[in-house]
This record gives sequence, C-alpha cells and structure tokens, in this order.
Amino acid sequence: MKFFTKRNLFIILGIIITILTFIYIIPVALPIILALLTALLIDPLVRLVEKNFKWKRKLAVISVFIFILVILASTLYYTVTQLIGKIIDFTKAAPGYFNTLSGIWIDMQNKLFQYTVGMPIEVTEGIQSELKTVFNSMRIAILDLVSYEKITGLLTDVPNFLVSFIVFIIALFLFMLELPALKESVFKYLTHSTAEKVRFMVRKLNSTFFGFAKAQFLVSLIILAVTFVGLLIIKPEFAIVMALIIWIIDLIPILGSIIILLPWALYYFVSGDVGTGTKLTILAILLLVIRRIVEPKVMGAQIGLNPLPTLVAMFVGLKLFGFIGFFIGPLLVILFTAARDSGIIKINFKI
Repeated sequence: MKFFTKRNLFIILGIIITILTFIYIIPVALPIILALLTALLIDPLVRLVEKNFKWKRKLAVISVFIFILVILASTLYYTVTQLIGKIIDFTKAAPGYFNTLSGIWIDMQNKLFQYTVGMPIEVTEGIQSELKTVFNSMRIAILDLVSYEKITGLLTDVPNFLVSFIVFIIALFLFMLELPALKESVFKYLTHSTAEKVRFMVRKLNSTFFGFAKAQFLVSLIILAVTFVGLLIIKPEFAIVMALIIWIIDLIPILGSIIILLPWALYYFVSGDVGTGTKLTILAILLLVIRRIVEPKVMGAQIGLNPLPTLVAMFVGLKLFGFIGFFIGPLLVILFTAARDSGIIKINFKI
C-alpha cells in the first residue's frame, strides 16, 4: 500500500514521539525548557550588548544575567517583605476580628428573634437552621483554607519550587552562554535547503515568543493599572503592595487575581464589612473579565494568530495538559503555522 511508505512511517513515528514528549517529558523538564525559551528571548538583548559595547559574548551574558537577577530579586524582596509585614499585622489583629465576628453572629440572632415574633415556630426554627448552616459552612471553608493539611502541603511544595527555581537559574545561564554553539550543532546535521527552512521557522518562532512575552506584559500592565486604581478607591493603604502581589499572581493562568481577591473579600464579609467585601468581589470579577476578553485579542495581535484560534488553543491546552497546556496549546499552533509557512509541512488537498 502506498500509504505505508518509509516517509509516512517516519512522520507517524515523529508525531507519536512528539505527543509522548509533551505528555511525559515536558512536565518533568519544565524548568530546563523554560530556561531555554527564556534564553532565546533574552538572546537579542545579549547580542545588542555585544554589539554596542564591543564585548565578548561571555561578558555580555554575565552582565545581562546579573541585570535580570537584580530586577527579579528586588521585586521579590519588596513584595515578600511587605506581604510578611501585612500577615504579621493581620495575626495581631485576628483575635479582635473573631470577637467582632462572634458579636455580629449574636446580634444577628437577636434581630432574628425580633423579626420572627408571632411567626409559626416551624418557620422560626427553619430560618434559624438555615442561618446556622450558612454560618457553619463559612466557618468550615475558612478553617479548611488554613487547615494543617493545606499548610503542610504548601510548605512541602516550597523545597520543590526552590530546587526547580535553582535549576532554572543555572540552566538559563548555561543556555545563554552556549546558545550559538547549540545552534551550530543542530544546523550541521541539516542540508542547505532544510537549514534555510529551519532558519525561517526559528525566526518566526523568535518573533512569536517575543510577541507572546510582549502580549503577557501588556495584559499584565492593564491588570496592574486597574488593580491599583481599584484598591486606591477601596483600600488605599494596601494599594501598592496588594496591586503588586495580585499582578504577579495574575500571571499564573490557573490561579489569577481571583485567588487573592476572593479570600480577601470573604474575610471582610465575615468580619462584618459587607461594603468592602462587595467592592473587592466586583474588582475580582472585573479583572477576570478584562483578562478573558483582552488576553486573546492582544496575544493574537502580537503572535500573529487570530483571537479565536488563540482562545481555542489556550482552552484546549489547559484542559489536556493543565497549567503548562495554557502555553503548549498556542505553541503547537505556532509551530504548525511556522512549519507550514517554511515549507517543512505541505498541505495541498481538496475534498
């Protein structure tokens, strides 16, 4: 049969290997892959430093690497120290908040008795039972949020994160140093025609990755601005710190700003400040809507894909591969488009 040619079998084998790689290898090697992608993104800056200052690559890489580390360390230090300070303040004030909560609950019961005077006993008991159920559900939800299992699970993940982060930093520096040699080692196994196609594909991917980073940065700036203005209106004393924290967390697709704002709003609801809790809830919904509407459009414009395929690729990738799928989905579409434009993949059929 003509279908089972040597070329088609190699293509099928390549597709199977690619799928297995995405499913089993990429999640494990994520820090190294992210380091390689980051090195590719930073490489134009390294070459710019080489050209303008007439430095050798090693010196340019060290300078750019230190510059990035200083910015990253400064941002993390300011954010973490401010966050720890706010947590300490909260723990000091927590007993007062819980006493206030108990007073609110007693006051609600007293008002309930006043409003239900003259009603049938079954109605009164039913209302009391429902209110007690709601209160207990809220209490269980708060206790579950700060439960021993959740805290120990979070603390257990910290060493894994630190190891992955250290591997990422080391791999990033090594990739930045060896990137030209890696490119040469790949191209020496290619024919002239294939090498030209791959170079075109690499240029396309470089512009796409840069566009992706630019799109994420632009969307994050919108989120940061809206968060800062919203918190200036709602809680001005927390505006700078919490805007920065929400901005950083919002870059994580699965979590987003809602993971910070909703518990914060719930805390104000429980403590009796319904107005502030409502405002924070509205802000969380607003940020979620902005990201879901703006992100596909901005990303599509920056990486050269239409908003609809971009949204579909992100959603399908997220469902199939989890967190990493949010990036894998558009990446697969970009790889296919670049391979098709370069001539590596040829599609020419009619039904």
